[in-house]
Amino acid sequence: MSDRPVLQVIIGSTRPGRVGLPLGRWISGAAQEHGAFDVELVDLAEVALPLFDEPHHPRLQQYTHEHTKRWAATVDRADAFVFVVPEYNHSVNAATKNAIDHLSLEWAHKPVGLASYGGVAGGTRATTALEPVLAALRMTRLPGVIVPFAKQFVRGEGDDRTFEPNDEITAGAKAMLDELARVAPVLRTLRAG
Repeated sequence: MSDRPVLQVIIGSTRPGRVGLPLGRWISGAAQEHGAFDVELVDLAEVALPLFDEPHHPRLQQYTHEHTKRWAATVDRADAFVFVVPEYNHSVNAATKNAIDHLSLEWAHKPVGLASYGGVAGGTRATTALEPVLAALRMTRLPGVIVPFAKQFVRGEGDDRTFEPNDEITAGAKAMLDELARVAPVLRTLRAG
């Protein structure tokens, strides 16, 4: 295991045919090529969390369900995140919010970039809805990447679809990863101290 920060790219959409899957895979690949991170791709469709069902508040970390314990261990080992989030009904989708709400302290003092996608707004209303949530969890929100009309960048069929970005999206992702690489080690030191 390296000493590089662990970056988790979390695919927030769980629906069949989602653009988030090829977009998340592309961001994960871009992060690996970046070279500053040990990258983990986390797909909420595979994590399969039920609606929050713990009897105790997450800040107590008194988890009773195995799915929550596994999720807590996954998030706890990360040093930084990219949330790949769609915009549903002018807000963040339920699966992303539910995954965030399952935990509390595991998110604290970690940087996060948001890769949002959707139609004309590119998911910006989802990121706006997430900002107070991330602040309440003491996460450090960094610049992200916005993908308007995201389907135009998806090629292929089924689970083998790929994401082929334009130069602006590629530059935005690089800037996001550069900033995550700059901030993650500082916040790791803060958490350790």
